[in-house]
Amino acid sequence: QVQLVESGGGLVQPGGSLRLSCAASGSFFNIYAMGWDRQAPGRQRELVAGIADGAGTSYADSVKDRFTLSRDNAKNTVYLQMNSLKPEDTAVYYCYTNIAGVLHWGQGTQVTVSS
Repeated sequence: QVQLVESGGGLVQPGGSLRLSCAASGSFFNIYAMGWDRQAPGRQRELVAGIADGAGTSYADSVKDRFTLSRDNAKNTVYLQMNSLKPEDTAVYYCYTNIAGVLHWGQGTQVTVSS
C-alpha cells in the first residue's frame, strides 16, 4: 500500500509564493513518476507539473516560468515551488505517483490566492 502525505497549502496574496510537499511511503521498489494535479470549482482537473524517470519535467502552460517541480528520490518526496501566484491558481492540489503503472493520489491540499 502507498500513502501520500501532502503539506504546504494555504492562503496567499496575489504575487506571493507557496511550496507544496508530497512524501510517499509504503511498500514499493521504485517510483516512476510524481507530480501534481489541481482542480478548481467548476473546472476540469488539470495536470500542473510532473516528473518521470527518463522523461524529465513537464508543466502546464499556465504555470510555466512560475512553478518549479523538484524531486528528492532519497526521500520519495516531490516539491512544487509556486511563485507569482494568481487568483486563478486557486484550487485543490493533488499529489500523484505512478508506481509500476499504478496511479496513487494524495488527499489534496487547498491553495487559495486572494487579497
